[in-house]
Amino acid sequence: MFEFVKAWYTRKFSDPHSVTLLFLLIFSVGLLYFFGEFVIPVLVALVIAYLLDWPVTKLEVLGLKRLLSSTLVMVGFVGLVLAIAVGIVPTLWKQLSNLVQEAPSMVEQGKYWLLHLPESYPTLITIEQVKIVVNTVENKVIEFGQMLLSLSLTSLKDVIAWLIYLILVPLLVFFMLKDKRQLTKGIAQVLPQQRRLISQVWHEMDQQIMNYIRGKVFEIVIVGVSTVVAFSILELRYAALLGTLVGLSVLIPFVGAALVTIPVAAVAMFQFGVEAQFWTVLIVYGIIQALDGNVLVPLLFSEAVDLNPVYIIVAVLFFGGLWGFWGVFFAIPLASLVKALFNAWSGQRENNIDEVTG
Repeated sequence: MFEFVKAWYTRKFSDPHSVTLLFLLIFSVGLLYFFGEFVIPVLVALVIAYLLDWPVTKLEVLGLKRLLSSTLVMVGFVGLVLAIAVGIVPTLWKQLSNLVQEAPSMVEQGKYWLLHLPESYPTLITIEQVKIVVNTVENKVIEFGQMLLSLSLTSLKDVIAWLIYLILVPLLVFFMLKDKRQLTKGIAQVLPQQRRLISQVWHEMDQQIMNYIRGKVFEIVIVGVSTVVAFSILELRYAALLGTLVGLSVLIPFVGAALVTIPVAAVAMFQFGVEAQFWTVLIVYGIIQALDGNVLVPLLFSEAVDLNPVYIIVAVLFFGGLWGFWGVFFAIPLASLVKALFNAWSGQRENNIDEVTG
């Protein structure tokens, strides 16, 4: 066994470029794991900078200087964020408040419907089973309400931190855009000379991350707007709020769509009952999800994602457990990074063999 491990280590890490890549990987993972909460503003700024680098580059192609391009794009981005905050957020907040106020009535109606199921289907379900389900749901609702209350009380302490982030993050984004080349050169000077595999992995991941972030933003907007329009046509209450939730649900592959189905179905049942309109809402929602998974995602992520769904689900569970929301958001790029690392080390093995045989 020891000889096998020794042979594997010699085969994979006999080259200093492989060792450099391994140490950089260990250092990066350790930094994120132990100091992740302190570098969150930098990660947020990095995500936004990746998103905005594309229009900055396009403006440079048109002949504008990097400074002017970065300034124009940042002004446009900040203006868009402010417009969303002023025009959309109040509507979402109002609908959320109304939904929270009606939640007890919805729970009672669902409880009434469940308690009468044994009368319609006595051979499939008993009253004892329904009572167990009802008690479990009520307990979960109480726990969820207590969690929201604790989060709201805790968040009051972080108001100052959020205000600081609102100032620091845009500044970080602007300087990342403006000084991209200088920052890249500075990082290259810090890295060791034996960095061929690091460069290989970086070039493979750089464009994938950019395509993924840009594609994910487009997917959120397209799915969210389409759902809001569809729910509004069907006269479903809280259409803007539910459409926004459906749009944001694409952040979590596979799991998000399943989770957001619960509030959509609950609101539709509360408003229409188990009638034709209720099933129409669910069918339209299912069509939107099917078009997203089978048409939109292949179009947007054909260059960024080339992973088996099993790997994606495992990545969501693993990285989400490590880093929470950001782990889920970057699950696919991180899985692609793992794939790129394996490709680099496998390629290094082939290079070593070629060198020996050559």
